[in-house]
Amino acid sequence: MIEPGLPNLSRSQHPLNLESDLRLKPDPKDKPLSYRDAGVDIDAGEQLVQNIKSVARRTAREGMLTGIGGFGALFEIPSRYRQPVLVTGTDGVGTKLKLASLTGQHDTIGIDLVAMSVNDILVQGAEPLFFLDYFSCGKLDVDVATRVVSGIARGCEFAKCALIGGETAEMPGMYAEGDYDLAGFAVGAVEKSAIIDGQSIRPGDVVLGLASSGPHSNGYSLIRRIVERSGASLDSAFGSSTLGKTLLEPTRIYVKAVLAAMAEVTIKGLAHITGGGLLENVPRVLPPNLVAELKHDAWPRPPIFDWLQSNGNVAQQEMLRVFNCGIGMVVICAAEDTRRLTEVLTAQGETVYSLGTVRERIGSEARTVVV
Repeated sequence: MIEPGLPNLSRSQHPLNLESDLRLKPDPKDKPLSYRDAGVDIDAGEQLVQNIKSVARRTAREGMLTGIGGFGALFEIPSRYRQPVLVTGTDGVGTKLKLASLTGQHDTIGIDLVAMSVNDILVQGAEPLFFLDYFSCGKLDVDVATRVVSGIARGCEFAKCALIGGETAEMPGMYAEGDYDLAGFAVGAVEKSAIIDGQSIRPGDVVLGLASSGPHSNGYSLIRRIVERSGASLDSAFGSSTLGKTLLEPTRIYVKAVLAAMAEVTIKGLAHITGGGLLENVPRVLPPNLVAELKHDAWPRPPIFDWLQSNGNVAQQEMLRVFNCGIGMVVICAAEDTRRLTEVLTAQGETVYSLGTVRERIGSEARTVVV
């Protein structure tokens, strides 16, 4: 039955002849279309794969059965694990990518990508095993992509994990010219009995901080706004470098040092200081009845944070909840283990600060306070 006012589109009145109505009828004068005409260069993609195979091979490690090139990658959990628990993490680099594009410095942004994921899974005591990346763009620039992925491979070397696979997506119309995006995926393993979950943290435990290399990969939307307001050029001098290079200093990877420390000293809690700063990341590893009380003068704040705060007129509380302010990883241990833990971490190349202590929480106060 046809409702009043609606046309009758029944099959009997409008028969569909697939043979005649849907047959393509190109104009003989039209040029035959290819994927390249649509903006996707298959040959460029193949060239990128060839370019990165050698750098990926440098990351080969125990357990890696296959590498880049197959439909999937195979990895065998090392036999030294008795009860392995897999730990996974995924992250990106955010708008730090915009600074890389503006300055043409694409060689280290891949280190940031690896760092953000491997530092996250390290927090639960995991040894990173392998890493995969996703590179997407509007038009593939093979040179830029090769530099980016070479940086990813260097990050994997620092983290002692295999770059085992990835994906390159060329998507015309999705990005502005020259723009690209990155995502990374890390998988690690930890003995079930060695998982670090913060549940053993007690009042009186000591909070140590490992120095960051700069803002790492967080807060860059605010950073870019501050740079814009200041009128400063990214090429302007900053200390012994430039403002741009200082802001693009790659995220520090803490894997080697922390795994070495775990082998010698009991670590009760770890916190990767990313978006949310010290105020929001340290509570993620504390039992709900405890507070980390940190001394504001316990560590020197790198000059780049002073510049950002001054030029952006950013409130101190906002600084602490957006940026790492010079501390990239927090380590919590028993007071009696502080000296030995500091020695091991220092010997591994880390700069270690005693930030404060853990105490009982009073009422509903914040679970990390800086006094």
